[in-house]
Order: sequence, then structure tokens, then C-alpha cells
Amino acid sequence: MTSRSRHPGGESAGQADPGTASAELLRSEPGARPRALLLSAGLVSAGAVALAAGALMPVIRGGSAGFTAAPLLVVLALAPAAAVLYALVSGRSGLTAGLVLGLTALAPGRLLLDLQLLADGSLAARPELFLADRLLAMPQAGPGLWPLVVGHLLTLAAGAFAAGTARDEAELAGELDGRRRWRLLGPVLGVAGGVGLLLAPFGSGNAYLLAKNAFEGPTVAMAGYLLLAALLPLTVLVAVSSPSAGVGKGGFAGAGLAALAVGVPPVVAGLVVDRLSVAPGSVVVTIAGLALAGLAFTRFDVAEADEAVTGDLAGEARLPGLFWWRLATGGLALLAAGAAAAGALAPVLKANGPTPVPETPARWLLLGAAVVLAVPALFVFVPRLSAFARGVVAATWAGVVLAGAAVLSAALSVTEDKAVDPALFGVDLPVPLPDKVGYSAGAGVTWTFIALVLAALAALAAVITGVVERDDSDEETDETRVSGTVLTPVVAAAVLAIAAFGTPVFGAPGYTAPGLWSNFGAASWGLLGALAVVLGLYALVPRSRPVAAASALAGAALVLGLRAAELPLVGSEYEGSSAGVGFWLSLGGAVVTLVAAGMAVAGSRRAG
Repeated sequence: MTSRSRHPGGESAGQADPGTASAELLRSEPGARPRALLLSAGLVSAGAVALAAGALMPVIRGGSAGFTAAPLLVVLALAPAAAVLYALVSGRSGLTAGLVLGLTALAPGRLLLDLQLLADGSLAARPELFLADRLLAMPQAGPGLWPLVVGHLLTLAAGAFAAGTARDEAELAGELDGRRRWRLLGPVLGVAGGVGLLLAPFGSGNAYLLAKNAFEGPTVAMAGYLLLAALLPLTVLVAVSSPSAGVGKGGFAGAGLAALAVGVPPVVAGLVVDRLSVAPGSVVVTIAGLALAGLAFTRFDVAEADEAVTGDLAGEARLPGLFWWRLATGGLALLAAGAAAAGALAPVLKANGPTPVPETPARWLLLGAAVVLAVPALFVFVPRLSAFARGVVAATWAGVVLAGAAVLSAALSVTEDKAVDPALFGVDLPVPLPDKVGYSAGAGVTWTFIALVLAALAALAAVITGVVERDDSDEETDETRVSGTVLTPVVAAAVLAIAAFGTPVFGAPGYTAPGLWSNFGAASWGLLGALAVVLGLYALVPRSRPVAAASALAGAALVLGLRAAELPLVGSEYEGSSAGVGFWLSLGGAVVTLVAAGMAVAGSRRAG
């Protein structure tokens, strides 16, 4: 390690002593950019004051909040600024920069949530700021909205000044040292929080405040929730990859505090506001935010046995070992497979009237995806086969995405919600509204959505387990990558995979298959997601060890095989169906992929 890669006693090594070396760095080291840090902290503080001021004023003219939320909102606004100022005063430059960047990353999504009050406040699900007591059409924004907007903009500006310090801290830290432990929980929490942001923030029995998830809500709020759901895990991943422990911990804490500002108010509203109830979405966001902030108090790297540890708030805390990660991977994969099977067997649709309920042919593909995921998940618990099975699970979860999107697409294409009965919300009408004849989502849709979430978590756990496996491996091998001869079949398989997912597996009279190049619909997102996973696995093969490459290729072959299985599983439900070009391309891609996996294993044996 060079003299620039680590400064003595520096925070980036995870051993900073407050007020000593890091404080000296803040005062005299040019790379610390003290003026930029001071300016970013000042902007965050000013933004916090603006957010607090906005919480004290009405955001809608003539309107009021559903409960006395101002004290809570003021605390949620000022707490992040207090953390930034404390880190700055104590000389933790990396922690300061990470906190600011974590807050900045989620500011755009929070800004869009507040702008929904400007676009149409009557549709905004923000009882902590505004709760209508009568029907309103396009209410005018109040004076409290503008300080909220200014607060988010100031937070965004602060990130521009903190980015340079974070980059310098990463350069001073050099390579990521030690074994990554507690920080590996971050991506799991980020994904869980992102999923929670997409769910309904609370339950509602209020006719003027309907509880809707991100996709059912108004456009501006939907964009805000989608942006938050994407940026929260992305921010955590960036923090995980930072060589500077200070920047990483600050990123976790900043993202966690920003998530709490979004998740806590709906939870409190569900507890104290009449006709509102607590929903799982906001609870998940709140727990993820608290856990991310708590990770800032743990060691990000495990010190060697003979290395002195100073200035660490967590002492010798250690993350559960490889056994527990494998248990989490296999358990989550089995739960995802079980949920997928339930989604396939439970009714996907239910009629709102005396109407026959059509079956969804894609449910059999989802059942097949459950089997393809469950079988390797069982072998994750077998010590000798665990590493290989874990690699297969890291691929076959994409089958749940492929089939789940098809099931949800079929449900969305024919469902039609019932008309809202105002009597259910305490509003009396002289004549009751008739029900609409049509379909609504059944239990199968709920189970399918749960399966998608669990499959994503299982994939993330599988990736983290692979990292822990490499960290715990003490074996020294001469050949750590597969032979270059594997590259040829891998490239051929990638080409076949692109064509296989882009062309129909079967054709039938009156049936139009979803595609990537044409007829792009909800089911096409499943095709795109599965293809992205398969191509990603192919891209990692040249950089992988032989056994890891073979397991990834075996999993990719199973996904391609599942794609080909659409012909017997789904096509058989349509009269006059016949094999399409995609069927043969999928089979060909699966065979070529298995050949590449065999070549990787053969190369491993020759190397031994």
C-alpha cells in the first residue's frame, strides 16, 4: 500500500480517533477540501431549517394536517443536519461527506412526493401535511410547500460540494481492506426498503384519502416513490463499495435518515388518525431506515487477529458466518418457491358479478419456475454442494421474474376494480351505486407479488453468500479463472439467449405473444429481467473461478430451459398452438450453455 493509500490513524482505515488525526486532516490536508465540507454542511443545515419551517405552515390553502405532526416532522428534518454538523465538528471528514451524499441521493424522490401537493394535493397521500375533510378539486398550494421544495433543493446542492471530499477519502483509503461483514447487510436492507416504498403507505377507510400503492397513485407521486425505491438500494451499494469506512458509514446513515423521513410519518398517521391504519409498506421502510442508520455504528471490515482496534463503536461485533448466509439463501429461495407455487395454484382472478372466471395459462409456467428454484435451493443446505447450488440459485430466481410478470400481466389485462361504495367510508348516499361487472385481482396476484420480492431477496442473499465464501476461502489456487476456451460457447449462448427471449416460443390463432422488439407489455418486463440476469451471468464467467462459472452457467441453462417450457406449459392451453422460433433458440441456448459449464468443470479438473 502506498503512502497515499492510507494516512496514519485516518478515518478511512476504520480507526479514526475523533479530534486527532482526522481532525488534523480536516484542517490541513488539501484533499479534505475543508471549505467544500463546510459549505455542504451549511447547505444541509439550511435545507433542514427550510424543511422544518415548511412543516410548521399549511401546505394547502385552507387545509390542515390529519394530526399534530409538526413536532415529529421538525425532528425528522433537523436530525440529519445535527448528525452532519457533529461529524464535521468531530473531524470525521469521510463520515460528513457520506452523510451528505446519503441525504442527497434520496432528495429528488422526496422532492417529487412534495410536488404532488402542487400538482394536485387532493390526490396526495400525505396526512402528516394535509388531510381533506371534503371533496376538493385541484386545491391551491399553501405557503408551507415552498420551504419544503427549497429544503430539498438545498440538500441536492450540498451533495455537489461533498462529492469531491468523498472521492478524495476513497483515494486515500486505497483498496477495500479486511473482510466485508456488517456492510453486506446494507444491500438487503436497501432492497427491502425499496420494496416497502412501492407498497401502500397506510390502510385507509377515509373516502377522501384512498390508500394506494406506488403504481396506483398519481403520476408525480408515483415517479417519486419509484425514484426512491431505485435510489435507496443504489445508494447503499455505492456506500458498500467505498474503500473509505467513513464514507460508507455516512452513506448508510444518510440514506437511513432520509428513509425514516419518508416511512415514519405514515406509520404514526396509521396509529393516531381516525379511519387510517398501519400498513406493512411504511413499517418495512422504517425498519430498513433504522437498521441502515444502525450499521454506521458497526465495523465495516474485520480486523486481523493481531491488529489493534481503536475508536470503533462496535468493538468486536461480527456478522453471522457463512453457515447463516447459506441458511438465509436457501430459506429465502424456498420461501420464494412456495409463494410462487401458491400464486400458481390460487385464483388469479375473481369475478365481481355472475361472470365466469377465466384461467391464466401462465400460472403453469410460474409453477414450473417454483420447481426450478426450489430444487437447487434444497442443495444449498448440503455442505459439499452448497457453493454450486448457491450459484444456481443466483440464476434461477430469474425464472420467477419471467413467469411472475406473465401472470401479473394476464391479471392486469382483464381486471376492473369495483366501483367505490361511499357507504364503506362513512358517506351516505340516497341511492347506492351499482357494482361494475368485471374482474378483480385474486389471491394468486398477491402471492405472485410476494414471490417476486422473496426471489429478489434470495438472489441478493446468494450474491452476498458468494462474497463471504471468497472471503472465508483460505485455498490458494494457481488458476483462479476459467480457461479462455470457454469464452466461445459463452458468446454463442449469449447471442442465442437474446434471440430466444426476443422471439415467441409458440404461436396460436388469435394469440399475440409479448416481445422485446414489438408488443411490449407488462409481461415483456419479465422477459427483459430474465434476459438481463442471464447476460449478466455470461459476462461474469470469464472473471470467475471454474466451479463458480459452471454453477452460474448451469443456472442460466435452467432459465433458458424454462423459457422453452412455455410451449408445453402455456402453449398447450391454446388451441392450434405450435412451436415458434423462440422454442428452438431457447433449447439451443440451453444446450450451448451446458456445454460451456462442462468445459469450465473440465478445466478445473485439469488445473487440479
